[in-house]
Amino acid sequence: MGLPLAGKSKSTSGENWGMGLLLVFFSDDSPSAIADQNKLFPSSSSSSARRSNYNLLTKAQSTISVCALLVFLSLLLFTLSTFDPAIKMNLTPPRRLLSQKPSPIEVPSLENRWIPFRKMWKPKPATVGTSTAALQRMGTLHMRGTRAMADLTVVHVSEDIGEEDLRLFLRLFHRSGVTAKSDSVFVFPSPAFSLRFRPIIQEENESFLKLLRRYRNLNGTASRAAAAGFDVTRFIKTKEKKEPDEPIWGKKMKRLGNDSDELTRMSYGSVVSFDAAEMDSENSLSGFSDHIPMSLRRWACYPMLLGRVRRNFKHVMLVDAKNSLLLGDPLGRVRNKATESVIFFPNKHSKKNSEKSNSHHQVNPAVVIGGARGVRRLSNAVVVEIARILMQHKKSNSVSDSGVVSHLVNSEFSLKNVKVIMAAESIPEASSLAGSSSAPEKMMFLRGNTDNLGEINSVIRKKICSSEIDSSVYTDC
Repeated sequence: MGLPLAGKSKSTSGENWGMGLLLVFFSDDSPSAIADQNKLFPSSSSSSARRSNYNLLTKAQSTISVCALLVFLSLLLFTLSTFDPAIKMNLTPPRRLLSQKPSPIEVPSLENRWIPFRKMWKPKPATVGTSTAALQRMGTLHMRGTRAMADLTVVHVSEDIGEEDLRLFLRLFHRSGVTAKSDSVFVFPSPAFSLRFRPIIQEENESFLKLLRRYRNLNGTASRAAAAGFDVTRFIKTKEKKEPDEPIWGKKMKRLGNDSDELTRMSYGSVVSFDAAEMDSENSLSGFSDHIPMSLRRWACYPMLLGRVRRNFKHVMLVDAKNSLLLGDPLGRVRNKATESVIFFPNKHSKKNSEKSNSHHQVNPAVVIGGARGVRRLSNAVVVEIARILMQHKKSNSVSDSGVVSHLVNSEFSLKNVKVIMAAESIPEASSLAGSSSAPEKMMFLRGNTDNLGEINSVIRKKICSSEIDSSVYTDC
């Protein structure tokens, strides 16, 4: 309508021409024109409607972005799951000699590419094989015994022990008869020490089993008796009507009905080892001093170990591998005692002091024997006492396990729940073995001064190798 009016305004006067131009832009009062006016001068209602439309558009865009991101991540995960890093595209063959034939290019099939994706939805099969874990996925099982034992021997290995010293201790330990009625647990300062001494433990275990078989095949009880200090009759048991219980260490094994007579009559305990970090994972004494030696930290390992096996053993012996040698079974002293009883051996240097004052004893912590309950209570008390002393001195070199145990033994209230028994004699030194020609009657010895350790080791080795059977078993004879 605006165009005809504009054309008509050309034949009229100048005023009509100006109005015609006005009618071209504002010719009709139609709804579209009103809408255009509302756009130029928006009201409050239209602005709120536009704001709501903008919010809806923003939310829709956000939703679409999130969906797109999820789709992208799903495709990415699917691609990564189907990618097998083990499959290598060897498109560039290695260098070869001219005489060699070229190797074909290995291209993986499409079926192999889907194997990792299929494995994600299939349960993993159980591993087949004997586990080397000793107890509850911890420790190492070096030798599994033939039956469950009522006694436990815990041997702690210090940081300054040598390989030959540990080898001699193990050899005498097996020959002493302790393993005939006791399981053995070795506690190492760190995993590095465990790996270092593991071959020595394995070699001595194999020699011990070989020694058992050779002595058992001898005819007559007299020929089986102690030759160079070894008596195989302690490891031979008569047949029992009831089958013995399985050892608690390692994976349980089913007994076969056709076991030979040798296997059913032989009796020896298991040999396992743990690291100090497994028994004392938080190193509970480290907060009181920068360096905690194994002689102190071992007391923090005993509560955890003895707590886990408290229902399996009746008697416990604590032994220092570096400073002691066992030639017999000292656990016989405590088998007829109460479970709260603990036997301590006095230090030889405190013999004169103990005669003057019966109330004060200097205890040698190299060997401690007692009931399982009494030794567990003792270890708890020693840990608390070590922590108390370290808080006062702040230096671990000023604290010794001998002084801590002696203080608890002489205290009236520290070990009130433990029945303390002081042995009448002290543990002799191994220097007395050098001058004796026959096997000594003592069950245990202290290595004593480190200057003559080499001489003592050579004397003991000569006595062991004097037997024809023993010399054929041990490789260093």
